[in-house]
Amino acid sequence: MQVVWRKNPKNSNEGIMMESKDLTQFFNENLFIPDLKAQSKEAVFDEFSSLFVENKVIRNKEIVLEMLTKRETLGSTGIGDEVAVPHGRTTAAIKMQIAFGRSDKGIEFNAIDKKPIKLFFVVIAPPHDENNRYLPVLGKLVEMLHENKNREKLKNVNTFEEFAEILDGES
Repeated sequence: MQVVWRKNPKNSNEGIMMESKDLTQFFNENLFIPDLKAQSKEAVFDEFSSLFVENKVIRNKEIVLEMLTKRETLGSTGIGDEVAVPHGRTTAAIKMQIAFGRSDKGIEFNAIDKKPIKLFFVVIAPPHDENNRYLPVLGKLVEMLHENKNREKLKNVNTFEEFAEILDGES
């Protein structure tokens, strides 16, 4: 799968190839949870929404909670292989951000393969972003997570540095 986002919306033939390492810019250490405390889908949404507020990514936790919950009614964001990518656009977000969380035990999430989720990537984005990167970022994230070796490495990360090395393809 080749993921491209448009650099210039006026020229649809002009695009930029997106690599896994390009995902790193949407993560930061403050949005990294190596040991989620949540034990249910609702608690996962609450823990991540609180994290976004604590780190001043958003101001209103309830808006993001509602957005994540509504998105989930369209179909589970548990994409299989113990991975979930809850995501959505919201006026609460100024720029696209992705939070990562890991649950060693796994959390029931109504995933497509019915397995508990151990790796969570929560993506929030504004309703419109200048370079229209939301869908390409989601696509590249899912592509990277499709590889078993990446998922296995992510299940064992303890620091943001280890996490970033996996995204950068250095580990």
